[in-house]
Amino acid sequence: MRIHPFLAILMLALSTFTTPLAAQDAAHVGVDTVLSEPLIQTAPVIGRLVAAQAGVVAARIAGPIAEMRVRVGDRLEKNAIISVLIKDTLHWQHQLNKARFGEAQAALATARSVVDLRAQEMSRMDQLKKSAAFSQARMEDKELEVASAQSAVAQSQAALVSAQANLQLSKINLDNAEIRAPFGGVVSQRHIDVGAYVNVGSPVIGLIDDEHLEIEAHVPAARINGLQPGKKVAFRLEQGGDGKQRNYTATVRAVVPSEDPLTRTRRVRFVPEFDLGTTGLASNQSVVLALPAGKSESVVTVHKDAVLNKKGKDIVFIVEDGKANIRPVLLGQALGTRFVVLSGLAIGDTVVVRGNERLRPGQKVQPQ
Repeated sequence: MRIHPFLAILMLALSTFTTPLAAQDAAHVGVDTVLSEPLIQTAPVIGRLVAAQAGVVAARIAGPIAEMRVRVGDRLEKNAIISVLIKDTLHWQHQLNKARFGEAQAALATARSVVDLRAQEMSRMDQLKKSAAFSQARMEDKELEVASAQSAVAQSQAALVSAQANLQLSKINLDNAEIRAPFGGVVSQRHIDVGAYVNVGSPVIGLIDDEHLEIEAHVPAARINGLQPGKKVAFRLEQGGDGKQRNYTATVRAVVPSEDPLTRTRRVRFVPEFDLGTTGLASNQSVVLALPAGKSESVVTVHKDAVLNKKGKDIVFIVEDGKANIRPVLLGQALGTRFVVLSGLAIGDTVVVRGNERLRPGQKVQPQ
């Protein structure tokens, strides 16, 4: 039987809208699985950030300060010039030692020439041994003259070494007239100013390397056994100026083998795992470490996005037979992006983590 074209188009349009009601009601949701994870009991311990390199930069020679090139807060590269002493005396002392070194070189050359001359004269006399003109006494005198000339050479060589050492010392003093940063960092304090006279060891500036920080904490001796070098622990600190605390990881570098008899604690150094160059942190800033306080145990966990709070109670939507059913839960502590489940869920349960805000109890769902 032939069907009218208009009737065929109408039947096709109706078939487009004949999707079963159950399929229309199915909500597309994101799901996650309830897991079993190890839980390590931890206890908070307050620590602080310490600079791997920090201290006072001191003068290596004595003299008056001619100029200061840094201010408090300036960031310096390694070997940057901090201060310059007046160099006039040092410069001319170096020139004097350079001249004395030249004199010592000339004196050594002269002494060697004398040795060569005396040796040549003794050689000529030795050739006259079979001649009537040979004198044994004069031969012995020449031998003594050669020995004396050789001693003069040794003395000149020692004088040359001494002059060379004085020249090198004056060069070092001249170089040390420019006080340089032994490492990169930020100037924390200025101890002197232009016109001041410094002695050897006088403090010039305080310098802190804030780009290489470690964490130091005084840990109770009872918890030291769980902190072997290489052990990773969590810590949190306030960062960024917004008042929020952020979580990071640190690695145990060393446990100092010295215990405080009053507090029964030992110093432990940790290496934080973040980019210190971009964080704007400061030496002595406080951090809170989560250190192991007991043995690990397995716990049931659920993703934080699965938990909804309805009328003061925590619930989740669990997927069973293609439907979303409400399940009240009792939660414990947070573990990163998950909660410990004390009751209400079992390992392997499928829970809704996206789209659960609009779900109705018993509504069919289509996991994605």
